[in-house]
This record gives sequence, C-alpha cells and structure tokens, in this order.
Amino acid sequence: MWEIIFWAGMAIVFYNFIGYGVLAYLFVKVRNLFKRPDESNRIKSYEPEVTFVIPAYNEERWIADKIANSLALEYPTKKLHFLLVTDGSDDNTMDIIDNYPVAEGVSFRHFYQPGRNGKIAAVERIMPEIKTPISIFTDANAMVNKEAVRNIVKHFAHPKVGAVSGEKRIYQEATGDATAAGEGIYWKYESFMKNLDAQFYSVIGAAGELFAIRTELSPKIPKDSIIEDFFLTMTIAAEGYRIAYAPDAYAMESQSASVKEELKRKIRIAAGGFQSVTRLARLFNIFKYGRLSFQFISRRVFRWIVVPITLPIILIANIILAQQGHSGYQTLLFLQIGFYVLALIGYLLEKRQLRLKALFVPYYFCVMHYAVYRGFFRFLKGNQSVLWERAKRA
Repeated sequence: MWEIIFWAGMAIVFYNFIGYGVLAYLFVKVRNLFKRPDESNRIKSYEPEVTFVIPAYNEERWIADKIANSLALEYPTKKLHFLLVTDGSDDNTMDIIDNYPVAEGVSFRHFYQPGRNGKIAAVERIMPEIKTPISIFTDANAMVNKEAVRNIVKHFAHPKVGAVSGEKRIYQEATGDATAAGEGIYWKYESFMKNLDAQFYSVIGAAGELFAIRTELSPKIPKDSIIEDFFLTMTIAAEGYRIAYAPDAYAMESQSASVKEELKRKIRIAAGGFQSVTRLARLFNIFKYGRLSFQFISRRVFRWIVVPITLPIILIANIILAQQGHSGYQTLLFLQIGFYVLALIGYLLEKRQLRLKALFVPYYFCVMHYAVYRGFFRFLKGNQSVLWERAKRA
C-alpha cells in the first residue's frame, strides 16, 4: 500500500511540473501538422481603439514613471485612451497625476473618490466610462514595453479570443537574493507554460500586471474576490472564449523587497486560489468544457491543491518504506531529506544576509508550498481582505 501511495504521489508531482507540459507539447506538434496558416493580413490591419486602465492605490513612488512609460506606448494617439483610478489613496499619488504634463490631444482621465473599497470596486466603478472595444489593465508599479498594446490587440483579430495575457518579468540584480532568483525562475517557467497553454487551447488565467479583455465581455466579479484578474479572465474563458498569450507584450517589475514580503504575497494568492477553484467549480465538468477543464485541473487545481498535499505524503511514505530496509527507498529518502536540508540552509543563510544561489531554488520552492497551507487556512477563516497592502518591492 505504501509503495502505491509513494509512486502515485511521485507521478502526481511529475505530472504537475513536467508530464502535463510533455502531453501539451506533443498535442500541439501533432495538431500543427494539420493547422491552416493564420490570416496575417487581417492581424496586421487590426487596430481598434483601446483603453489603457491603471488602478493605483498609494503609488506615489511609481506613478510618475508609470505615466511616462504609458505615454511612450507605440500606438495611434487617437485610438489610445488612458484611464487612471486611485480610489482611497491618501498620499501624493493624485497630485502627481493631476499635475503631470500630458501633451495636448492625448485622452487622459483620472478618477478618484476618498473611500477605499478595493481594486475590484474601483475598476467596476469606472468600467461604464470605457467605450472602446478593448480594455487593457496594468499595475502601477509594472513598466511595459513600447510595443505592448499593439502586440496585445493583434490577438483580438480572432473573434474567439476574449482575453489576452501579457508576460510578467522580474528585474533581477546581480546581487539579488532568494526572492529575486526564485521569482525570476518561477516566472520564466510560468511564461514557458503559458505559451504552451495558449497553443494547446487557452492560457489558464491572466496575471494582473498586464492583461486585456473585450470590454463587452467584462463580467460582474464578486467584490470579495481575492485574485480578481484570474477569476475575471477565467469567467470569460468559461463562456467559450480563449485567453491568448502575448509574450512580446511584457510588464517588468522589481523583485519583492524580501522573502517575508514575497511570502505575504504568496499567501494571499494561495487563499485566492482556493476561493477561485470553488467559484469556478463548473470547470470540473470536462464533458462540457473539454480542453479548458483539462487545463484548469492540470495547471491550477494540481498546482494550488493536489501537489502541496501530496509532498508531505510522499515523504511519510518514503520514511516508512526506507524503514523496511529497501535500499532504493533509502536512497530516495536521502535525496528528499537532502533537498529540504538545502532549503533550510538557504533560509538560515538568507536571515544572515549570506547568499548562495544554489540554495535559492529549494528554499523558494518550500516557501511557495508553505504559503499554500497558510493560504488554505486563511481561506477557511474567510479573513483575507480585498483591501490588502501591496507587497513591498525592492
């Protein structure tokens, strides 16, 4: 029984990190043998009006750079509208926006009300003001490349694309800590998988740093949603639309200021993950949603729920099997324990500001899965507020 449990657990972890990707890659390769070429002329000529939405709360540190970055986007001025909403901000964010020297002829609007009700409430309040067919959302502390808008909207030339996810990148300094290395490696892996997901069928949710939707498809989002960007885009996908991926439209942000700050962010995301899985439970119906269900279960349910539960079970099963004298299982146990010891050493060195990059990956891996347990209990208690303080960035 313990052998079955051990190898079933190993199979689950392998499938989560490697197996699904191999299956998706093979499917894409076979399908591409029979795929018709894209209508490139239609894509090149597609140039709709766009609203570039920047929600911000107390972003005085970043907002001037964000506005400058946004105004430098390469897209026809008459077709690009900027909309900033800063509800509840009580620092200098509003003054910086209102006094920013915007060139004449640029569509630039700022909305503000004193009460703070969270990002979802702020965005939903200004959605009726958006009259363009495409809405692009971006975080105030994330800088995007000049071609981002054009590289995003070209995907909407396909009528079944309901949302587009940009790529998130982490700026890493040469002297970066475990947070920088861990975040950087994680998002490189995640970007690779998102690209594969999009080719297979659909990206499974978009990150809030940079994504776009067809404005007419914008759904009503429960105001207590924790990771609203994921839930919003997956709700659109559940209506029969795909979420495309635009790796050539990217948002660059610096690493979290510390592992403590990154853990705070991961716990919130984990709590939001459990919430989203329960609210998107209809996607478990693979007979109705087909590939979308397969991807949702493989990419999110396994990542957020199944694998974190499986990891300690594998360790327990391995200990029991090793005690029975099987040399192979003793070797595997040695490797498992060695991995967690390396993570512990990475933690101890990090606390002393000593950085050994070889230990960053196991340390970040353990932090990420520890956050899932913290997030699960926070979800059960229902005490994860949408009025959260953004994790500090380096």
